[in-house]
Amino acid sequence: MNYDEYIVQLLEKAEEYKAEGAFEKAVEIIQKILMQEPNCIEAYEELGDNYLSLKKFKKAENALLQAIKIASKSSNAHYLLGFLYSNSEEWGKSVKELKEANKYSPNHPEILRCLGWAVYNANRRNQGISILERSRNLSPMDPNILCDLGVCYMNSLNYEESQQMFEKVLKIDPNSAQAHECLSVLKVLKANGSKK
Repeated sequence: MNYDEYIVQLLEKAEEYKAEGAFEKAVEIIQKILMQEPNCIEAYEELGDNYLSLKKFKKAENALLQAIKIASKSSNAHYLLGFLYSNSEEWGKSVKELKEANKYSPNHPEILRCLGWAVYNANRRNQGISILERSRNLSPMDPNILCDLGVCYMNSLNYEESQQMFEKVLKIDPNSAQAHECLSVLKVLKANGSKK
């Protein structure tokens, strides 16, 4: 949508605050925007995203549902809502929203990552892994994709694939706490498996 320069500047300022981790300040600015532009889809998406970071999940859900009411084909609003439902382990709702996001922004690695994770956790393990593999093909050096894929392989008892994923993450980011933690868990699982 086209907004006047003032609204665009406020959106940019809110983005800056979000990037700095000043989520409350970002929320204040977004609320100013919505006073002037009550149908500003980007403001509702930003509001939802900031509330997610603040772990105010009900407020995040309300903002994102409002964004979808204004623009039903907003892939970003569907993605954020799917991510929100994934956090609360509402896998069916998460898959539904992430499929919508994927429909409007196909082959987006981050949307596919979240969709693969949600599908896997909705007990469609092979399909979830295959979606995550698609995500990895699109963004082969993304540590989040590699870690999610590694965890799915680990939970599916495919320890070799799992280990490769975590080791690849450590090549990209040697300080990845997530990859180190996952490798420790994997080591215990492998050790317990060999004792049987």
